[in-house]
This record gives sequence, structure tokens and C-alpha cells, in this order.
Amino acid sequence: MRLVVDLTRCQGYAQCAFLAPSVFTLHGDGEALLYDPDPSDEQRERVLRATAACPVQAIVLDRGPAENGGRAAAARRDGMNEEFLRTGRIVIVGASLAGTRAAGALRYEGFTGSLTVIGDEPHDPYDRPPLSKQVQQGGVPAGHTGLPRRRAIDADWRLGVAATGLDLAGKQVRLADGTSVGFDRLLIATGVRARPWLVPAEAALDGVFVLRTREDAERLQRQLAGRPGRVLVIGAGFTGSEVASVCRELDLPVTVAEAGPAPLVAALGGPIGAIAADMQRDAGVDLRCAVRVTALEGENGRLRRARLSDGSTLEVEVAVAALGGIRNVEWLEGSGLAAGRWGVACDAGCRAFDANGLVTDDVFAAGDIARAPQPLFGYQLLALEHWGNAVTQAEVAAHNMLSDETHRWPHLDVPIFWSTQFGIEIKSVGVPSVADQVVITQGSATDRRFVAAYGLRGRLVAAVTFNQSKWLGFYQRQIERSAPFPPAWHTVDQPAEQAVVPAEFPTQPIPTQSATVVLTGHDPAERRATLRSP
Repeated sequence: MRLVVDLTRCQGYAQCAFLAPSVFTLHGDGEALLYDPDPSDEQRERVLRATAACPVQAIVLDRGPAENGGRAAAARRDGMNEEFLRTGRIVIVGASLAGTRAAGALRYEGFTGSLTVIGDEPHDPYDRPPLSKQVQQGGVPAGHTGLPRRRAIDADWRLGVAATGLDLAGKQVRLADGTSVGFDRLLIATGVRARPWLVPAEAALDGVFVLRTREDAERLQRQLAGRPGRVLVIGAGFTGSEVASVCRELDLPVTVAEAGPAPLVAALGGPIGAIAADMQRDAGVDLRCAVRVTALEGENGRLRRARLSDGSTLEVEVAVAALGGIRNVEWLEGSGLAAGRWGVACDAGCRAFDANGLVTDDVFAAGDIARAPQPLFGYQLLALEHWGNAVTQAEVAAHNMLSDETHRWPHLDVPIFWSTQFGIEIKSVGVPSVADQVVITQGSATDRRFVAAYGLRGRLVAAVTFNQSKWLGFYQRQIERSAPFPPAWHTVDQPAEQAVVPAEFPTQPIPTQSATVVLTGHDPAERRATLRSP
């Protein structure tokens, strides 16, 4: 039995923890839920009762084989080409969360034609969030994080072979084994990979890690289980902060080096980042902000020490580079698509743009790789590396791949993400990083149980909760309705004084500020754009 909890929906009611306590646990003294994604058969009845009791139906289970499509699909076929549903060829590149959800959605919508899923990893699709939490704690093996399948997905699974090129004109995906796969419709869901430590010779030292894949998680977990003398985490984003949290739970000394002024500052801003900094230091983390790692040094190929920009030297046995991700677009070079380090540009219906900015009808993108306009945020093109975004965007892409122009769906979901660290469940709705102001509207920052609302030019654009996830849905509806900022409503547990302060997000270069194409031709028939290689 495999399961996953959709933590974008979970609101911490804890019914699951009462009904199946050996599978679901509330971490710390708050709402941070951890779970075993591969419970034993002996727990099946308890898990089924917990699933039925969940007030928000956030637990997703394997349901076993089921008919693809059926009555539900037949009722949704308005605007779909019946012949294409039977005889069309769809290829999904990326056996990821987004790719797997899209494959299931295509079959559910009634597509019975040829479906091929290509993935560069040899494993069946798996869930990544547990890799930095449950796996590192030693409670769940990395091999037990497979994604549950709501129904049998009848597809040609090409796992362990990477896509190396795309021929748009010939509608062929080229693979690393020398073969090609033809398509009528293509979904790009290749996601991101971990950014390695910037000095290759230092990155190759035994004891230097990144954390993205199942293999990464297994190697790091073995090192932490060996109880190293000190762990260095380079970068205090969500992955780095979660690794630091696990280290303290394992009672391991850990230093976090963060180049910015506070942990999570790029995602949550300065004032809330400062709260996260206090949270880490109170847990015993040696947090060094505005500090960079200048060198990793080893002996006999093994990591021994790190030199920091504050002049200090640390004796360390393990270093985790948590420096963000690199979007997997290299295989698209020369394809003619608008693909670069920003991802794959697409419209709100997930249709990819070509290099000229023209929308394609047969190529779609979903998940971490997709950079799509967000109508609620000034139609900015944003790539969102969040679990919930991958799920909803994949389902929209799958529907639109089968539908005509008048029946396509826009991807209008408000982004939601979460992180569990230091016994706190941090959740966000909207896009905090576009805000210019923030205010705590409920609860107490001192108690680390609060809601922070974010505004941009008088409008609510995001909210972040620390152990207050039950309020997330309320703020989501206010964002969707373009509510004013500062909030004018009255709610429970409001501070006596609500101080609106600058959000203090670091200034970040926009990856498309500089020219990304070369223009050729003089008249409309010849005028074309060609992407510049980096």
C-alpha cells in the first residue's frame, strides 16, 4: 500500500494521527504532519479509516487496477476529438509528479490511444518531499517513497533513458539509447535538478552532497546515521532549512551558511525570515547569515573542513549544498521552443511558446519546468517549484491536450506550498515574493503560531502561516477576490497592534531582462527570432 498526503490541503485536524498513529504523526507541538508513505499491510484497515475520516480528503492511496475512463470520462468529452482519443499518440517527457499525474488524467479523461512516458531515472515515479524529512530521520527508506497510483496507468514506460533532443517539425523525441518516439501531442515535465557545489573538484569530495533524487537521499541518510562530528548546510532555503532541522532532531551539530540576511528570505521576506532565524538558533543551529562558503577542503578525497567568508574555519565531515535547482532544458536546445534557464515559457493553458513567442498547439509544459502567466499577479510569467502546482498544472495540461480551443481550461490555481521544519508547519498561499509590505494579522510571532499577510500596492497577494494552516483557505479566497491590503476584516486572535512593515525581499535579477534571442529578416514573412545559446 502506498500513500501520499496532499499537504497543500491538509489543515492539521489530526484525525489520521488518532486513527493510525504508527503511520501518521504530528511533529513537535504543532501541526507539522509526517507520515509513512509505504505502510505495512497490517496497517491497511487503520489507514483506510483515517482516509475516510480526513475532513479535507488530503490522503491519496493506491486504489488498485480500475477501468480507464468510463462514465466519468464520457461525461467530460465535450470538445474532444473522438478519433484522437482512440488513435492519437501522446508522449510525456518526465516521469515526475507532474508527468505521472498527467498520464493518469489523460486516461481518466478517456484517452485510449498510444501513451509513452519517458524518464531518465530507472525508478517508478516517487514523491520528493519525504526525501528531506522522513527519509533523513531514518523512519522511511528512500525506496519506499513511490507515488500512489489512483488507477492502473496503461502506458509505455521508458524509464532509465533520457530525452536528448526534440524535432518539432518531424514530431519526434530523440532518446539517449539512439531511438526516437513519435508524437501527435507532447508534454514536457522534466522538472529541475539540484544545483551542485560550484567548484567541481570540491563537489567530488566524499562527504559533499546535494539532495534531489532518491539516490541523493539514500547517500545522505547513511552519512547522517553514521553520526558525523559536524554537518555544514550551504544555503538556508526550504531544503537547507529542512536538512538543518533533521540534524538537530538527530542531535547532530549543524552549521548553516546563508549568503542572505536570513533563512527563507527569498521566499518569505526579511521580517518573517528573521522569525525563521530565531527558530533555527533556538533549536541549536549555528546559523551564519550574510556568510558564504569560500572553500571546501579535503584529505585523501574526503571532506575535512570548510572556510567561510567571515574568516572562520569549520571542521566538517558532511556538507549539503542546498543552492536551488537548474531546470532541465538542455535537451530542448535547437528545438525552436522558448526554453532557457527560466524554463519553458507557456500560456495559461500550458501550451508552450516557440522562440518567436507564438503559442504551439501540440506541445505543452507542466510542473517545475513551466513558466506560465499568473493572471492574479499582473500576468507575470512565473515558474513555481511547488508540489501542488505540479499536480494542478498537470491536470490542466492533460485536459487541454485532448480539447479544442473553446473547451480548454486556464490554470488559475493560487499557488500553495509548505515546509515542515523545527516542529513547525509553514504554509504559504499566493506569491509572497511579489509583495512590498507584510503584516502579522493573527496570532503571535513570539509563539511561532501566526498568519502573515502580504500586500502589493494596496492589494492582498499572499499569506504565510506558521502552525495556523486552518486559515489558509480563508486567505486564499481573499486573494482570489483581490481583497485590499492591509486587511480590513476582523478575525479571531488579532494582535492589539498590526504593524505594516516593508516585506524586504532581496533584489533578484529577472532572468529575461537581457536579450534572449537574435532577430533576423526584414519583412513579416522573413522576420524570425533565434534563441541565443548561453
